[in-house]
Amino acid sequence: MQALIIDKLEVATPDPGPGEIRVRVRAAAVNFPDLLMTRGEYQFRPPLPFISGMELSGDIDALGEGVEDWQVGDAVVGGAKTGAFAEYSVMAADQFRRKPARFSYSEAAGSGAAYLTAYVALVRRARVQPGEWVLVHGAAGGVGLACVDLAKLLGCRVIAASASDAKLEIVKAAYSPDAVVNVTHGFREAVKAITGGRGADVIYDPVGGDIFDESVRCIAFDGRLLVVGFTSGRIPSISVNMPLIKGFSVVGVRAGEYGRQFPERGVENRDAVWALAEEGRIRPRVHAEFPLADWRAAFELLANREVVGKAVIRPGLG
Repeated sequence: MQALIIDKLEVATPDPGPGEIRVRVRAAAVNFPDLLMTRGEYQFRPPLPFISGMELSGDIDALGEGVEDWQVGDAVVGGAKTGAFAEYSVMAADQFRRKPARFSYSEAAGSGAAYLTAYVALVRRARVQPGEWVLVHGAAGGVGLACVDLAKLLGCRVIAASASDAKLEIVKAAYSPDAVVNVTHGFREAVKAITGGRGADVIYDPVGGDIFDESVRCIAFDGRLLVVGFTSGRIPSISVNMPLIKGFSVVGVRAGEYGRQFPERGVENRDAVWALAEEGRIRPRVHAEFPLADWRAAFELLANREVVGKAVIRPGLG
């Protein structure tokens, strides 16, 4: 059976080991994989018990043996697969970089994974060119909104897609996509009309399910359909005659794995994203902030698809 078991009310503040730093967490972003991990539905299943949370920003509180590039008090941003939703977090020092001065702690915490995913998808996997039409599904979510922002920066023509007119209005006001489409009653005809009948050159799909199925019907010849995730809950399939006849590619996107397979390019990817952050050329949106005690509300906001951008947990609030 499943059960809610209270093991401890508090845990000891951890000490950093060799090569590690301890960070006083100022902000930690809530990501869809965090939600899936708490349900046991993510491909990575940490051993129990574990502290959830992948991305954080904060101030270095203590240094482990051998750490020379950091000082206590430095403001940093980084993360790992778990450990961010806490007042203090200990992680490897090489998982962090300096927090961009232009960003708040919450903006910094919510930038890394989303913009890295968008960068790998658009630059590495799709090799987008200025002027190409990019259809972004789930455009109000964290990874979708980052893609809208980055695609515009790269000179693409962007169609932001969502099932909510209210969310699309926020996206329009904040990021000025070239067009918006509500997908509730279908979208392929609208996309074809917007693109002059050709279809989208690149389709960014973190949703899967029916959204993927219909995307096949409105992609341009030589287009790239980017498979980013399956927030719909259904993993779609495709008859391979469709890419053959329509001359498009189905391309998988795993930003972290891309960096592990190609370490030099992985470093280049991260450096490029954070350089854009330092220059103020990307603009992450924080939807809401919650104290650590209200983590359930943050998770529910994400689960109910009410977020435009990022929900962030702030251990120092409340």
